[in-house]
Amino acid sequence: MVKWTYPIIKGVVYVSEKNMNYTMKLDEVQKEQINEAEEIIKSVYKALKEKGYNPINQLVGYILSGDPTYITSHNNARSLIRKLERDELLEEILNTYLEKE
Repeated sequence: MVKWTYPIIKGVVYVSEKNMNYTMKLDEVQKEQINEAEEIIKSVYKALKEKGYNPINQLVGYILSGDPTYITSHNNARSLIRKLERDELLEEILNTYLEKE
């Protein structure tokens, strides 16, 4: 067995030769969580913009690393973003981007 750790998804997955050809499926996020994620992302984006940061770069840094210092504490943005898991943030961003018409 091989042990894989996913940095964005909490937990460890053990992979054997038998299940290497399967796709892992994440549980769908509830509608309330999606709305909460949207509001948090918008609030954090606004706080980063107000402080003169490039919000996109800072959010990408946070999502990739998990380091909360990428997010300003201005307007409680750092505490807000830590309410959600990084995979939830990424899911909301992708949903918004891909659903946009």
